[in-house]
Amino acid sequence: MNSYLEAVFGLRPEMRRVFIMVQDVVMVLVAVALSLVLSRSDLSFDALSTEGLATWASIVLIGHLLFRYCGLYTTVWRFASTPDFFNILKSCAILTLTLYLVSLLVRSFQPVQGLNERQFIVFLLVSFTIISAPRLFYRFLRDGASWGILNREADRAQTKQALFVGRLGEADLIIRFTRTAQPADHSIAGIMATEQGAPLGTRIQGVPVVATRPRLVEVLEGYTSGTQSLDLLIFGSGAEHEIEEYSELVRVARHADIAVVQFSGLSQLGQGKLVLDAVEMETILRRQTVPSDIERIGAFVGGKRVLVTGGAGSIGRTLVKRSLELGAEAVLVADNSEFGIFQLNQYVEEKDHDRLKVRIVDVADRRQMTRVVTEFKPDIIFHAAALKHVPLLEENWESAIQTNVFGTLVCAEVAAKCGVAQFVLISSDKAVDPSSVLGMTKRAAEQIVSALHGTAASEPTGRRSATKFIAVRFGNVFGSNGSVATIFQAQIEAGGPVTITDRRMTRYFMTVAEAVDLVIMSAADAASRPAGQDYAVYMLDMGKPVPILEVAETMIRMAGKSPYSDIPIRFTGIRPGEKLHETLHGEDEELVELSTSKIFGLSTDVAQWPDVQAALAALQQSMKGQDKATSLAVLADLDRTTKTRAHARLIPKTAGQAS
Repeated sequence: MNSYLEAVFGLRPEMRRVFIMVQDVVMVLVAVALSLVLSRSDLSFDALSTEGLATWASIVLIGHLLFRYCGLYTTVWRFASTPDFFNILKSCAILTLTLYLVSLLVRSFQPVQGLNERQFIVFLLVSFTIISAPRLFYRFLRDGASWGILNREADRAQTKQALFVGRLGEADLIIRFTRTAQPADHSIAGIMATEQGAPLGTRIQGVPVVATRPRLVEVLEGYTSGTQSLDLLIFGSGAEHEIEEYSELVRVARHADIAVVQFSGLSQLGQGKLVLDAVEMETILRRQTVPSDIERIGAFVGGKRVLVTGGAGSIGRTLVKRSLELGAEAVLVADNSEFGIFQLNQYVEEKDHDRLKVRIVDVADRRQMTRVVTEFKPDIIFHAAALKHVPLLEENWESAIQTNVFGTLVCAEVAAKCGVAQFVLISSDKAVDPSSVLGMTKRAAEQIVSALHGTAASEPTGRRSATKFIAVRFGNVFGSNGSVATIFQAQIEAGGPVTITDRRMTRYFMTVAEAVDLVIMSAADAASRPAGQDYAVYMLDMGKPVPILEVAETMIRMAGKSPYSDIPIRFTGIRPGEKLHETLHGEDEELVELSTSKIFGLSTDVAQWPDVQAALAALQQSMKGQDKATSLAVLADLDRTTKTRAHARLIPKTAGQAS
């Protein structure tokens, strides 16, 4: 029976459908014969006579037409469920009733002996049984535990044994799809249920519930130290937010060389494939995220030409990939890193390469940038190009100013001159009350964009620019080039020590994917607002700051090691320019809640464009003399001017409230 079903369902869809139709009409004839035999009826006519053959042909024709009308041949039986089998019962009932009414009509003018209601009741039961049996058996084989027993004995040694940790509903789905996968990659050996009051010891599709909260870690340790062979730990979607012991479960599994993945959905449903993502550090530290408004950001980017400066960096390459995924007409990367652009080509899917263009340019070179923008004609510029390493930039202050300040100035002015619809600066929390070269240069970049926002000074002629300028400010991106995650990972792999500047230090963290979607959402929000009602600076809600020490300890545990004993942690002291705690907005900046979750507008006074131009001219002059102190003083004065204006704006408001 098993070989027969495999042969039938191995045919091409058209041939398989014809074969099943023939099988069904044969089953109808068999049902007629069995109903007569089981009810011990003797017909008054010869079954092989002309009259008998005409009767069988009529039954076959009526049955076939009814089955087609009821949709028996449009069901994918691999995924059949109760409604599909009810449809068979309904079809057989209609066929039985139709044949009974026809028999009454025939018997009204020609008596037929040996035919009564009893035969039709038996026919209904028999026809339903033998027509649904092959389908039910195929469904049972494809989806039940017997499929592995009957067909996969040779592959069992290669199938990974897994524990599932999550909700029972997802467990049912994952078990079903792991059993239908060809070849079989995983076999669920047990379920660790996260629901309160889950029934311990019960089974779902033959797989036992082996643990419930709060004994998840204890049971997993039993598996790792016992004789059970376990290769994989699969978490359900959202488990990192639902299970307090999430990071400890990851640590126990990795300590025992058990791979850890997380279920995130279904792919290629017709082939029964699961999407299992590797559990990375960012998954554990991530706060509850808000799903991206794909429709809105897709409508904003779709069909547009997008230019990403610094497109070979961590944020930049994700902006590039996301823009391509959202249907951008073309994406151009402007970056000065040849190796970074080479890596970007490996990162972007092959099917998107025809829409991807790259240019190796210096963003501070006005001639190069003018040529790139003029030729490409972008609708949106995401300006992600920047130098961002705090201690390095304290020494290399000239490069920091040249790239972060004058690079932003050049790109913004070129965007205005060429009529680019929108210019989006990727800013940083280091720009708030800056204490480092990086912070001061990013603050200056924000002031350039803010001053150009909605002003008439962006063109030498004084004509108002059509370009909408905004800056989007957020904190650390976990896993980006040079971030604490990549540094700690390298140190852990080398056996330690993991170095931390201060045990009290905290930082805001966000995943690259979420940051990029929210940047695009901020740009979409700005584009939808009329002039005067939009914001020059947007701020992303990054949740609560995370202690750097906690990051290090969690990463060490995730590597299957113990902090301080297996991997030492050494405190080195705060480096020049660093802060213990970063903030996302200053006291002079007022947060404005928007209709879009996780995004705020910042209401604050900014430096006027003539003031910015004067400061930039003084900055350029001091750089010619390689005068670091004067250069930084110019940047500090520009920031101080903005704070003074904001303070003056806030005084009347405070006095009014007091009165």
